[in-house]
Amino acid sequence: MSGKSSFLCDCTKRTLISDDTVSLEFIWPGQVPLAGQFFLIKPQRTSVFLGRPISIAGFKAGIIRFLISKRGKGSSELMELKSGEQALLTGPLGNFWPVEVYLSKPANPLAIVAGGIGIAPLLMLAQALTHGKNAAPPFDLYTGFKSGSFGLEKLKPRELIISTEDGSEGKKGRILDFFKPGGYSAVFACGPEPMLKTLANTCINAGISCYVSVERHMACGVGACMACKVKTTEGNLNCCVDGPIFKAGELCFDE
Repeated sequence: MSGKSSFLCDCTKRTLISDDTVSLEFIWPGQVPLAGQFFLIKPQRTSVFLGRPISIAGFKAGIIRFLISKRGKGSSELMELKSGEQALLTGPLGNFWPVEVYLSKPANPLAIVAGGIGIAPLLMLAQALTHGKNAAPPFDLYTGFKSGSFGLEKLKPRELIISTEDGSEGKKGRILDFFKPGGYSAVFACGPEPMLKTLANTCINAGISCYVSVERHMACGVGACMACKVKTTEGNLNCCVDGPIFKAGELCFDE
């Protein structure tokens, strides 16, 4: 999508969410991002050469928010970023959740299904549905975590289903143990790929449209390096420019 820019941005707020997850907020002077898109983020104080692709968790009044989970050296450096420090933000990149088709006509509720840090690219969608126009359809929010939960403040789903693997909050188990696709117009999901594969098969069998955000190592963000291939029924596509959101029925999940 056009409108990509790079700015050295001030971190205005750092919030510790859990032992391995933080929320970072930055002043963003560029194009307003859409729910589902991502940025490449590179701290000014860093030992890595390339920025890390991070989904947008929220945007309001020029402040952009990200949830960062520890994965490797790059994400660890982002987690250590302090309020007042700067990072190079490049974006917005990628496509966005195709929710608009469900806003213009009467429809059944939508379902949002998140596994762990997969909640990040779905938060902005949930916020838009919560605070959007009266035409926005109701939605149910299914969220699964290993322990505890985060990112659900100020959301107003029709129904909120939380599961944790250790039983510390909500229902004990994995979130797909409690998800049934019947009655929804569409399902929007992000999480571990095995979860997405199971969810895709469930929705396809039920005849429900399902859209998923997938994760790949995205180096350039513009399709030039060819490093983030996604197998689809139409051949290999680039996650960074053709995604990161795909229709579940078009993906060829690895066995």
